[in-house]
Amino acid sequence: MRARAGSTLQVLVPDPRGRPKIDDMLDDRAKLLLKTLVERYIADGQPVGSRTLSKTSGLELSPATIRNVMSDLEDLGLIASPHTSAGRVPTARGYRLFVDAMLTARPLSGLDSTAAVGGAQVEPLQPDQPRRVIANAAQMLSSLSHFVGVVTVPRQAGVFRHMEFVRLGERRVLLILVTSEGDVQNRVLFTRQDYSQAQLSEATQYLNAHCAGLSLEAVRERLKGEVDALRTEIASLMQAAVQAGSDAASDEAQQVVIAGERNLLGVQDFGSDLGSLRKMFDLFEQKTQLLRLLDGSSRADGVRIYIGGESAVVPFEELSVVSSPYEVDGQVVGTLGVIGPTRMAYDRMIQIVDITARLVGNALSQK
Repeated sequence: MRARAGSTLQVLVPDPRGRPKIDDMLDDRAKLLLKTLVERYIADGQPVGSRTLSKTSGLELSPATIRNVMSDLEDLGLIASPHTSAGRVPTARGYRLFVDAMLTARPLSGLDSTAAVGGAQVEPLQPDQPRRVIANAAQMLSSLSHFVGVVTVPRQAGVFRHMEFVRLGERRVLLILVTSEGDVQNRVLFTRQDYSQAQLSEATQYLNAHCAGLSLEAVRERLKGEVDALRTEIASLMQAAVQAGSDAASDEAQQVVIAGERNLLGVQDFGSDLGSLRKMFDLFEQKTQLLRLLDGSSRADGVRIYIGGESAVVPFEELSVVSSPYEVDGQVVGTLGVIGPTRMAYDRMIQIVDITARLVGNALSQK
């Protein structure tokens, strides 16, 4: 992975197969023709012929010379010729080279006021409940891109404000956990022994007096150090409560909000391919693969681009993903992105994802 040279916005372009230095094999003329071809195909959605390249590339080359260069690009696997047309279209490898070496995207500024992305006005996200901020961000990504917007729910630090135990019956205890954000989570604990309400009240008082405001992991470590000072049965109950709270926080972290799936139905590239659409909607429905992809993006330092079909992460050749982590108070807590056809305006998608990540971070940091 590396950041693109010549751009003021860091964009990471992973290629797990270890891409050869194809750009070193091309002269400036071939690179310009490839760049022009990709840009025209993204804009028009039609195979690009040598005559069109001759007119739009700015190079004073004959159609015959351009055809020779295109033949070389095809031999390198950067473009392909559809059976129904004499023109060429980019391959996944061609898109990768275009994104890696030929694309320049500049970040937007002015987060405290309205900003514009490709002519569309972007309003700052208003500080609100985290869930509402995330839902609004997913909708913003979808509306601006006209594709699918995805945002993972912020990973919580597991800090609790209040914990309470209520006896439900023999060897059944209700754990009520109030997080620092005010969210209330309930879990039923099945214990090895029966506890009286007096014992449960003792455990409640101890945890709230000594551990409120700490992360669940910090509470776990503190209980390990103080287990000798506690009655064994109460210590076991507390440890079970901490584990249940950690499990609840983990469940929250695995959630992802998706908006705009139906936009893919109108995409020319695969709107009539029911097989491709079915696979893509399965991706959104199951979410496991999508979460794996976004989790990888959370470890990036900037915008990350996945070209469809180049790895097992995005196994569908028709799809590409532009994603970025977002931060709250300087800490990465989630990931967001745009999922759309491989033939997308990458420079615009990079700007959309970049500014939305910063808007989400600003909104959540104000809570």
